[in-house]
Amino acid sequence: MTQRRDDPDLPFPPGLDSPPAIQEFLDGITYSAEPVYRCPASVLRDRKGHCFDGGVLAAAALRRIGFPPRIVDLLPWEGHDDDHILAVFKIEGGWGAVAKSNFVGLRYRDPVFRSLRELVMSYFEPFFNLAREKTLRAYTVPLNLARFDRRRWTTRDETMEDIATRLDQIRKHQVLAPGMAERLALTDQRSFEGGLLGALPEGLRKVG
Repeated sequence: MTQRRDDPDLPFPPGLDSPPAIQEFLDGITYSAEPVYRCPASVLRDRKGHCFDGGVLAAAALRRIGFPPRIVDLLPWEGHDDDHILAVFKIEGGWGAVAKSNFVGLRYRDPVFRSLRELVMSYFEPFFNLAREKTLRAYTVPLNLARFDRRRWTTRDETMEDIATRLDQIRKHQVLAPGMAERLALTDQRSFEGGLLGALPEGLRKVG
């Protein structure tokens, strides 16, 4: 499918002409602790969203400047944390990411990673829960949101459920070999406090 460089249905603000600019915009909107999905149009209207909403919005914004609208789902230790959505892009062979997060370390990555796995593993250390456990365990292959064009994913909140369902279905890659999880150290207190700087308490998953 030919990549569209603009979507007339989306009222993007001016200046979103690069991945860093898209990240700056995401950082400036309110983090949402509401258990609802917002499509890109709803995020732009409400100026709020959680990581899923922000990742999908970032994919739409990346598409406007010529990148495929691809997302990757980072998957946690089941029952111990929430998953996390990245909008991924490549420049001259290097993978990068844009993301909305309640945690400081789970946001932007410059396109310097030689593989998708290398990019994902850059999120391993800052991917922790309130018990200071490092919880990243797997990730999905990239999902190109162009496959949802007929379902108007940029303007229909209902289509977010379809995207979430598809993420559950597609191929996953584990990040740890057997036995590694049992040997993981807890996140040190200083990194823990830094990672939660400015976090919205209602948006933090309780452990135990």
